[in-house]
Amino acid sequence: MSEVYRQLFCLFIFILIGIIIGILFDCFRILRKSFKTADWITYIQDIIFWILTGIIILFSIFKFNNGEIRSYIILGIFFGALLYILTISKFVVKYSVLAIQLLKRIILYPINILISIFKKLIINPIKKIFNSFKTIYNKKIQKKTKNDKMAIKK
Repeated sequence: MSEVYRQLFCLFIFILIGIIIGILFDCFRILRKSFKTADWITYIQDIIFWILTGIIILFSIFKFNNGEIRSYIILGIFFGALLYILTISKFVVKYSVLAIQLLKRIILYPINILISIFKKLIINPIKKIFNSFKTIYNKKIQKKTKNDKMAIKK
C-alpha cells in the first residue's frame, strides 16, 4: 500500500509541477504582451522557456521519483498545466499586463517630464543657436552666389 501512496504523492507533485510550468509559460506571455520586442528576442525567450521547463522536469523527476520516468508523471504534468491554463491563466495574464502597464505609466511619467524639461532648457536653445548660425551661413552663401552671378554677367 505504501507504494500506491507514494505514486499518488508523485502524481500530485507532478500536477503541481505542471501548474508551475503553466505559470512560467504565462510569465513569458505577460512579457510579450507588456513589452514589444523583436522576433529574435522572442525566439530566445522560447529557448529559455524550454530550457527552464526541462530543468524543472528533470530536477523533479530525480528529486521525487528517483529518476524513474513513469506515464503518470507525464500525465500529471500535462494535467497540471492544462488545469492552470483552462482555469486562471486568462485572469493572471490580463491583470498582470494591466498592472505592468500601470507601472510603466507611473515610472515613465516623471521621466517624460524630465525629458521635456531637458529639451526646453538645453536642446531647444542649442537648436536655436545652430539654426541662427545656419541662417547666417545661408545668407553668406546666397550673397556670394549673387555676387558670383553678377560678376559673370559683367
